[in-house]
Amino acid sequence: MGGKGGSGAGVASLLVDGIGVLVTNDPEVGVVEGAALVVEDGVVVWAGERGTAPGGVEERVDAGGRAVVPGFVDSHAHLVFAGDRAEEFAARMAGRAYSAGGIRTTVAATREAGDGELAGNVGRLVDEAGRAGTTTIECKSGYGLTVADEVRSLRVAGGLTEEVTFLGAHVVPPEYAGRGDEYVDLVRGPMLEACAPHAKWIDVFCERGAFDGEQTRAILEAGVAKGLVPRVHAGQLEEGPGVRIAVELGAASADHVTHLSDADVDALASGDTVATLLPGAEFSTRSPYPDARRLLDAGVTVALASDCNPGSSYTTSMPFCVALAVREMRMTPDEALWAATMGGARALRRADVGHLAPGARADFVLLDAPSPIHLAYRPGVPLVSRVWRAGREVG
Repeated sequence: MGGKGGSGAGVASLLVDGIGVLVTNDPEVGVVEGAALVVEDGVVVWAGERGTAPGGVEERVDAGGRAVVPGFVDSHAHLVFAGDRAEEFAARMAGRAYSAGGIRTTVAATREAGDGELAGNVGRLVDEAGRAGTTTIECKSGYGLTVADEVRSLRVAGGLTEEVTFLGAHVVPPEYAGRGDEYVDLVRGPMLEACAPHAKWIDVFCERGAFDGEQTRAILEAGVAKGLVPRVHAGQLEEGPGVRIAVELGAASADHVTHLSDADVDALASGDTVATLLPGAEFSTRSPYPDARRLLDAGVTVALASDCNPGSSYTTSMPFCVALAVREMRMTPDEALWAATMGGARALRRADVGHLAPGARADFVLLDAPSPIHLAYRPGVPLVSRVWRAGREVG
Protein backbone atom coordinates (compact mmCIF):
# COMPACT_ATOMS: atom_id res chain seq x y z
CA MET A 1 0.00 0.00 0.00
CA GLY A 2 1.22 3.47 -0.78
CA GLY A 3 0.63 6.89 0.66
CA LYS A 4 1.74 10.48 0.63
CA GLY A 5 4.42 11.66 3.00
CA GLY A 6 3.54 13.85 5.96
CA SER A 7 5.05 14.30 9.40
CA GLY A 8 7.64 11.59 9.87
CA ALA A 9 8.11 11.07 6.10
CA GLY A 10 11.76 10.57 5.30
CA VAL A 11 13.08 10.78 8.89
CA ALA A 12 15.42 8.04 10.07
CA SER A 13 14.10 7.97 13.64
CA LEU A 14 10.83 8.90 15.31
CA LEU A 15 9.56 8.96 18.89
CA VAL A 16 5.81 8.77 19.46
CA ASP A 17 5.42 9.96 23.04
CA GLY A 18 2.51 10.64 25.36
CA ILE A 19 0.57 7.53 24.31
CA GLY A 20 -2.36 6.87 26.63
CA VAL A 21 -2.68 3.18 25.73
CA LEU A 22 -0.29 1.33 23.40
CA VAL A 23 -1.43 -2.04 22.02
CA THR A 24 1.60 -3.99 20.81
CA ASN A 25 0.19 -7.52 20.29
CA ASP A 26 3.52 -8.70 21.70
CA PRO A 27 3.17 -11.22 24.55
CA GLU A 28 6.22 -9.79 26.32
CA VAL A 29 5.38 -6.08 26.00
CA GLY A 30 1.58 -6.39 26.04
CA VAL A 31 -0.64 -3.35 26.48
CA VAL A 32 1.20 -0.38 27.95
CA GLU A 33 -0.39 2.65 29.60
CA GLY A 34 1.56 5.90 29.58
CA ALA A 35 3.66 4.60 26.71
CA ALA A 36 6.05 5.59 23.97
CA LEU A 37 7.18 4.02 20.70
CA VAL A 38 10.52 4.46 18.92
CA VAL A 39 10.99 3.85 15.21
CA GLU A 40 14.23 3.74 13.22
CA ASP A 41 14.42 3.30 9.45
CA GLY A 42 10.83 2.12 9.25
CA VAL A 43 11.11 -0.53 11.98
CA VAL A 44 9.99 -0.54 15.62
CA VAL A 45 13.09 -0.60 17.82
CA TRP A 46 11.55 0.06 21.23
CA ALA A 47 8.11 0.08 22.91
CA GLY A 48 7.32 0.57 26.58
CA GLU A 49 6.66 3.07 29.36
CA ARG A 50 7.34 6.60 28.20
CA GLY A 51 9.75 7.57 31.00
CA THR A 52 12.25 4.94 29.90
CA ALA A 53 12.21 5.64 26.13
CA PRO A 54 15.64 6.06 24.54
CA GLY A 55 16.60 9.50 23.25
CA GLY A 56 18.47 10.77 20.23
CA VAL A 57 15.59 10.62 17.77
CA GLU A 58 15.14 13.06 14.91
CA GLU A 59 11.43 13.75 15.33
CA ARG A 60 8.91 13.55 18.15
CA VAL A 61 5.13 13.19 17.91
CA ASP A 62 3.01 13.86 20.98
CA ALA A 63 0.05 11.46 21.08
CA GLY A 64 -1.64 13.64 23.67
CA GLY A 65 -2.88 10.74 25.78
CA ARG A 66 -4.56 9.01 22.86
CA ALA A 67 -4.33 5.32 21.96
CA VAL A 68 -1.93 3.77 19.43
CA VAL A 69 -2.64 0.38 17.83
CA PRO A 70 -0.98 -1.66 15.07
CA GLY A 71 -2.07 -0.90 11.53
CA PHE A 72 -4.99 -3.04 10.43
CA VAL A 73 -4.18 -6.07 8.26
CA ASP A 74 -7.04 -6.71 5.83
CA SER A 75 -6.45 -10.24 4.57
CA HIS A 76 -9.48 -10.59 2.28
CA ALA A 77 -10.55 -8.02 -0.33
CA HIS A 78 -11.80 -8.01 -3.93
CA LEU A 79 -10.74 -4.60 -5.24
CA VAL A 80 -10.21 -5.12 -8.99
CA PHE A 81 -13.61 -4.46 -10.48
CA ALA A 82 -15.69 -1.92 -12.36
CA GLY A 83 -19.19 -0.64 -11.67
CA ASP A 84 -21.25 -1.16 -8.55
CA ARG A 85 -24.28 -3.17 -7.50
CA ALA A 86 -26.21 -0.63 -5.46
CA GLU A 87 -29.54 -1.69 -6.96
CA GLU A 88 -28.84 -5.30 -6.01
CA PHE A 89 -28.14 -4.15 -2.44
CA ALA A 90 -31.40 -2.22 -2.35
CA ALA A 91 -33.28 -5.28 -3.60
CA ARG A 92 -31.75 -7.42 -0.85
CA MET A 93 -32.78 -4.87 1.75
CA ALA A 94 -36.29 -5.17 0.34
CA GLY A 95 -36.24 -8.90 0.94
CA ARG A 96 -34.50 -10.64 -1.95
CA ALA A 97 -32.11 -13.38 -0.79
CA TYR A 98 -28.40 -13.23 -1.58
CA SER A 99 -26.78 -15.76 -3.94
CA ALA A 100 -23.44 -15.90 -5.70
CA GLY A 101 -25.05 -15.10 -9.06
CA GLY A 102 -24.58 -11.34 -8.80
CA ILE A 103 -20.84 -11.79 -9.29
CA ARG A 104 -21.49 -12.22 -13.00
CA THR A 105 -22.81 -8.65 -13.20
CA THR A 106 -19.46 -7.34 -12.00
CA VAL A 107 -17.63 -9.71 -14.35
CA ALA A 108 -19.36 -8.11 -17.34
CA ALA A 109 -18.51 -4.58 -16.18
CA THR A 110 -14.91 -5.48 -15.39
CA ARG A 111 -14.31 -7.05 -18.77
CA GLU A 112 -15.54 -3.86 -20.43
CA ALA A 113 -13.34 -1.56 -18.33
CA GLY A 114 -9.91 -0.38 -19.41
CA ASP A 115 -6.77 -0.98 -17.37
CA GLY A 116 -6.66 2.66 -16.29
CA GLU A 117 -10.20 2.53 -14.94
CA LEU A 118 -9.48 -0.64 -12.99
CA ALA A 119 -6.22 0.71 -11.56
CA GLY A 120 -7.88 3.98 -10.62
CA ASN A 121 -10.63 2.18 -8.74
CA VAL A 122 -8.18 -0.04 -6.87
CA GLY A 123 -6.09 2.99 -5.95
CA ARG A 124 -9.16 4.81 -4.66
CA LEU A 125 -10.18 1.89 -2.48
CA VAL A 126 -6.66 1.30 -1.13
CA ASP A 127 -6.41 4.99 -0.20
CA GLU A 128 -9.83 4.82 1.43
CA ALA A 129 -8.77 1.77 3.44
CA GLY A 130 -5.56 3.53 4.44
CA ARG A 131 -7.43 6.52 5.82
CA ALA A 132 -9.32 4.05 8.05
CA GLY A 133 -6.06 2.60 9.36
CA THR A 134 -5.37 -0.33 7.03
CA THR A 135 -1.64 -0.63 6.34
CA THR A 136 -1.57 -4.10 4.73
CA ILE A 137 -4.22 -5.37 2.33
CA GLU A 138 -4.75 -8.50 0.27
CA CYS A 139 -6.33 -8.22 -3.18
CA LYS A 140 -7.93 -10.91 -5.33
CA SER A 141 -8.66 -11.24 -9.01
CA GLY A 142 -11.88 -13.04 -9.90
CA TYR A 143 -13.95 -10.55 -11.88
CA GLY A 144 -12.29 -11.23 -15.23
CA LEU A 145 -12.64 -15.01 -15.60
CA THR A 146 -10.81 -15.14 -18.93
CA VAL A 147 -7.08 -15.76 -19.16
CA ALA A 148 -6.36 -12.22 -20.36
CA ASP A 149 -8.69 -10.51 -17.87
CA GLU A 150 -7.41 -12.48 -14.89
CA VAL A 151 -3.79 -11.69 -15.81
CA ARG A 152 -4.49 -7.95 -16.10
CA SER A 153 -6.46 -8.00 -12.85
CA LEU A 154 -3.48 -9.51 -11.04
CA ARG A 155 -1.12 -6.99 -12.62
CA VAL A 156 -3.36 -4.14 -11.47
CA ALA A 157 -3.52 -5.57 -7.94
CA GLY A 158 0.23 -6.09 -7.87
CA GLY A 159 0.76 -2.40 -8.48
CA LEU A 160 -0.62 -1.63 -5.02
CA THR A 161 0.03 -4.65 -2.79
CA GLU A 162 2.32 -7.67 -2.65
CA GLU A 163 -0.52 -9.79 -1.23
CA VAL A 164 -2.09 -10.80 -4.55
CA THR A 165 -4.46 -13.76 -4.91
CA PHE A 166 -5.49 -15.59 -8.08
CA LEU A 167 -9.24 -16.25 -7.88
CA GLY A 168 -10.05 -17.48 -11.35
CA ALA A 169 -12.37 -19.93 -9.59
CA HIS A 170 -14.79 -17.28 -8.33
CA VAL A 171 -17.81 -18.47 -10.32
CA VAL A 172 -18.33 -20.21 -13.64
CA PRO A 173 -18.69 -17.42 -16.23
CA PRO A 174 -21.77 -17.26 -18.46
CA GLU A 175 -19.99 -18.55 -21.56
CA TYR A 176 -19.28 -21.80 -19.67
CA ALA A 177 -22.82 -22.26 -18.35
CA GLY A 178 -23.52 -25.98 -18.03
CA ARG A 179 -19.84 -26.75 -18.68
CA GLY A 180 -18.37 -26.16 -15.24
CA ASP A 181 -15.79 -28.95 -15.51
CA GLU A 182 -14.47 -27.45 -18.75
CA TYR A 183 -14.02 -24.13 -16.98
CA VAL A 184 -12.20 -25.87 -14.12
CA ASP A 185 -9.83 -27.34 -16.71
CA LEU A 186 -9.20 -23.83 -18.04
CA VAL A 187 -8.57 -22.43 -14.56
CA ARG A 188 -6.11 -25.11 -13.48
CA GLY A 189 -4.49 -25.25 -16.91
CA PRO A 190 -3.88 -22.28 -19.23
CA MET A 191 -5.28 -19.65 -16.84
CA LEU A 192 -3.13 -20.79 -13.92
CA GLU A 193 -0.07 -21.02 -16.17
CA ALA A 194 -0.52 -17.38 -17.20
CA CYS A 195 -1.52 -16.08 -13.78
CA ALA A 196 0.84 -17.87 -11.39
CA PRO A 197 3.80 -15.52 -12.04
CA HIS A 198 1.67 -12.57 -10.90
CA ALA A 199 0.23 -14.03 -7.68
CA LYS A 200 1.28 -15.28 -4.26
CA TRP A 201 -1.96 -17.06 -3.32
CA ILE A 202 -4.66 -19.16 -4.99
CA ASP A 203 -8.29 -19.13 -3.84
CA VAL A 204 -11.51 -20.95 -4.75
CA PHE A 205 -15.12 -20.08 -3.91
CA CYS A 206 -16.17 -23.52 -2.64
CA GLU A 207 -19.91 -23.01 -2.40
CA ARG A 208 -23.29 -23.86 -3.81
CA GLY A 209 -23.57 -21.93 -7.06
CA ALA A 210 -19.79 -21.82 -7.50
CA PHE A 211 -17.41 -24.83 -7.17
CA ASP A 212 -17.89 -28.16 -5.42
CA GLY A 213 -15.35 -29.99 -3.27
CA GLU A 214 -13.84 -32.08 -6.05
CA GLN A 215 -13.40 -29.05 -8.29
CA THR A 216 -11.98 -27.00 -5.42
CA ARG A 217 -9.39 -29.61 -4.55
CA ALA A 218 -8.30 -30.01 -8.18
CA ILE A 219 -7.79 -26.27 -8.64
CA LEU A 220 -5.95 -25.77 -5.35
CA GLU A 221 -3.66 -28.74 -5.92
CA ALA A 222 -2.77 -27.36 -9.34
CA GLY A 223 -1.99 -24.01 -7.75
CA VAL A 224 0.21 -25.59 -5.11
CA ALA A 225 2.14 -27.38 -7.87
CA LYS A 226 2.82 -23.92 -9.35
CA GLY A 227 4.11 -22.58 -6.04
CA LEU A 228 0.99 -20.72 -4.91
CA VAL A 229 -0.34 -21.02 -1.35
CA PRO A 230 -4.05 -21.91 -0.94
CA ARG A 231 -6.82 -19.85 0.60
CA VAL A 232 -10.48 -20.95 0.44
CA HIS A 233 -13.87 -19.25 0.47
CA ALA A 234 -15.69 -21.79 2.65
CA GLY A 235 -19.05 -22.13 4.37
CA GLN A 236 -20.52 -18.75 3.50
CA LEU A 237 -23.99 -19.91 2.46
CA GLU A 238 -24.15 -23.41 3.93
CA GLU A 239 -21.99 -26.17 5.37
CA GLY A 240 -19.72 -27.81 2.82
CA PRO A 241 -16.34 -29.43 2.25
CA GLY A 242 -14.36 -26.19 1.93
CA VAL A 243 -13.02 -25.97 5.49
CA ARG A 244 -11.76 -29.55 5.60
CA ILE A 245 -10.14 -29.20 2.17
CA ALA A 246 -8.44 -26.00 3.35
CA VAL A 247 -7.00 -27.69 6.42
CA GLU A 248 -5.96 -30.83 4.53
CA LEU A 249 -4.06 -28.78 1.94
CA GLY A 250 -2.44 -26.50 4.51
CA ALA A 251 -4.29 -23.40 3.37
CA ALA A 252 -3.34 -20.15 5.04
CA SER A 253 -6.98 -19.34 5.70
CA ALA A 254 -10.55 -20.49 5.33
CA ASP A 255 -12.67 -17.40 4.83
CA HIS A 256 -16.31 -16.62 5.71
CA VAL A 257 -16.83 -19.90 7.70
CA THR A 258 -20.31 -18.77 8.67
CA HIS A 259 -21.77 -22.28 8.54
CA LEU A 260 -19.61 -24.90 10.26
CA SER A 261 -20.04 -28.46 11.45
CA ASP A 262 -18.39 -29.67 14.65
CA ALA A 263 -15.92 -31.54 12.43
CA ASP A 264 -15.05 -28.26 10.67
CA VAL A 265 -14.32 -26.55 13.99
CA ASP A 266 -12.22 -29.49 15.15
CA ALA A 267 -10.26 -29.44 11.89
CA LEU A 268 -9.51 -25.72 12.23
CA ALA A 269 -8.50 -26.14 15.87
CA SER A 270 -6.10 -28.94 15.04
CA GLY A 271 -4.41 -27.26 12.07
CA ASP A 272 -2.67 -24.02 11.15
CA THR A 273 -5.42 -22.65 8.90
CA VAL A 274 -6.77 -19.30 10.12
CA ALA A 275 -10.53 -18.76 10.22
CA THR A 276 -11.07 -15.37 8.58
CA LEU A 277 -14.44 -13.85 9.47
CA LEU A 278 -16.03 -11.26 7.20
CA PRO A 279 -18.87 -9.57 9.09
CA GLY A 280 -19.35 -6.91 6.42
CA ALA A 281 -20.81 -9.62 4.19
CA GLU A 282 -23.39 -10.63 6.78
CA PHE A 283 -24.26 -6.99 7.42
CA SER A 284 -24.79 -6.36 3.71
CA THR A 285 -26.75 -9.54 3.02
CA ARG A 286 -28.78 -9.76 6.24
CA SER A 287 -27.37 -13.23 6.79
CA PRO A 288 -26.52 -14.91 10.10
CA TYR A 289 -23.16 -13.82 11.50
CA PRO A 290 -20.37 -16.35 12.14
CA ASP A 291 -20.13 -17.65 15.70
CA ALA A 292 -16.71 -16.28 16.57
CA ARG A 293 -17.12 -17.32 20.21
CA ARG A 294 -17.44 -20.96 19.19
CA LEU A 295 -14.21 -20.75 17.18
CA LEU A 296 -12.24 -18.85 19.83
CA ASP A 297 -13.32 -21.16 22.61
CA ALA A 298 -12.17 -24.12 20.51
CA GLY A 299 -8.70 -22.59 20.16
CA VAL A 300 -9.01 -21.57 16.49
CA THR A 301 -6.93 -18.61 15.28
CA VAL A 302 -9.41 -15.98 14.07
CA ALA A 303 -8.87 -13.05 11.72
CA LEU A 304 -11.20 -10.24 10.70
CA ALA A 305 -11.21 -8.78 7.19
CA SER A 306 -13.36 -6.44 5.15
CA ASP A 307 -14.25 -8.65 2.15
CA CYS A 308 -14.50 -5.37 0.24
CA ASN A 309 -16.36 -6.11 -2.99
CA PRO A 310 -19.14 -4.37 -4.92
CA GLY A 311 -21.81 -6.98 -4.29
CA SER A 312 -21.88 -8.30 -0.76
CA SER A 313 -19.57 -6.12 1.38
CA TYR A 314 -18.78 -2.75 -0.13
CA THR A 315 -16.71 -1.41 2.76
CA THR A 316 -12.99 -0.86 3.29
CA SER A 317 -13.40 0.03 6.97
CA MET A 318 -11.70 -2.36 9.36
CA PRO A 319 -12.95 -0.31 12.36
CA PHE A 320 -16.48 -1.01 11.14
CA CYS A 321 -15.68 -4.74 11.02
CA VAL A 322 -14.25 -4.58 14.54
CA ALA A 323 -17.47 -2.98 15.80
CA LEU A 324 -19.60 -5.61 14.06
CA ALA A 325 -17.47 -8.42 15.49
CA VAL A 326 -17.97 -7.13 19.03
CA ARG A 327 -21.67 -6.40 18.69
CA GLU A 328 -22.79 -9.30 16.51
CA MET A 329 -20.20 -12.08 16.88
CA ARG A 330 -19.60 -12.11 20.65
CA MET A 331 -15.95 -11.07 20.46
CA THR A 332 -14.46 -8.87 23.15
CA PRO A 333 -12.98 -5.54 21.99
CA ASP A 334 -9.48 -6.91 22.62
CA GLU A 335 -10.16 -10.08 20.64
CA ALA A 336 -11.62 -8.15 17.72
CA LEU A 337 -8.68 -5.75 17.56
CA TRP A 338 -6.20 -8.65 17.68
CA ALA A 339 -8.10 -10.44 14.90
CA ALA A 340 -8.07 -7.30 12.73
CA THR A 341 -4.32 -6.85 13.15
CA MET A 342 -2.32 -9.90 14.28
CA GLY A 343 -5.01 -12.30 13.08
CA GLY A 344 -4.84 -10.82 9.59
CA ALA A 345 -1.05 -11.09 9.66
CA ARG A 346 -1.34 -14.78 10.57
CA ALA A 347 -3.79 -15.28 7.70
CA LEU A 348 -1.19 -13.78 5.35
CA ARG A 349 1.66 -15.65 7.05
CA ARG A 350 3.37 -12.37 7.81
CA ALA A 351 5.62 -11.98 10.85
CA ASP A 352 6.52 -8.34 10.19
CA VAL A 353 3.08 -6.71 10.48
CA GLY A 354 0.09 -6.81 12.83
CA HIS A 355 2.15 -6.07 15.95
CA LEU A 356 4.48 -3.40 17.36
CA ALA A 357 7.22 -5.49 18.94
CA PRO A 358 10.83 -4.54 18.25
CA GLY A 359 11.71 -5.70 14.74
CA ALA A 360 8.19 -5.23 13.34
CA ARG A 361 7.51 -2.91 10.43
CA ALA A 362 6.43 0.39 11.95
CA ASP A 363 2.78 0.31 10.84
CA PHE A 364 0.65 2.00 13.47
CA VAL A 365 -2.47 4.09 13.96
CA LEU A 366 -3.09 6.99 16.32
CA LEU A 367 -6.73 6.93 17.42
CA ASP A 368 -8.67 10.01 18.37
CA ALA A 369 -9.69 8.17 21.53
CA PRO A 370 -8.13 7.33 24.88
CA SER A 371 -8.63 3.58 24.44
CA PRO A 372 -8.98 1.12 21.53
CA ILE A 373 -12.26 0.00 23.09
CA HIS A 374 -13.73 3.08 21.42
CA LEU A 375 -13.45 1.33 18.04
CA ALA A 376 -16.48 -0.72 19.09
CA TYR A 377 -17.87 1.69 21.68
CA ARG A 378 -18.24 4.51 19.09
CA PRO A 379 -19.20 2.68 15.88
CA GLY A 380 -19.24 4.72 12.71
CA VAL A 381 -17.17 7.55 14.17
CA PRO A 382 -13.93 8.30 12.25
CA LEU A 383 -11.54 7.66 15.13
CA VAL A 384 -8.43 7.09 13.00
CA SER A 385 -6.50 10.32 13.41
CA ARG A 386 -3.09 9.59 11.84
CA VAL A 387 -1.53 6.56 10.18
CA TRP A 388 2.10 5.49 9.72
CA ARG A 389 3.34 2.75 7.41
CA ALA A 390 6.96 1.63 7.65
CA GLY A 391 7.60 4.67 9.83
CA ARG A 392 6.26 7.18 7.30
CA GLU A 393 3.05 9.04 7.93
CA VAL A 394 0.52 8.49 5.15
CA GLY A 395 -2.59 10.43 4.34
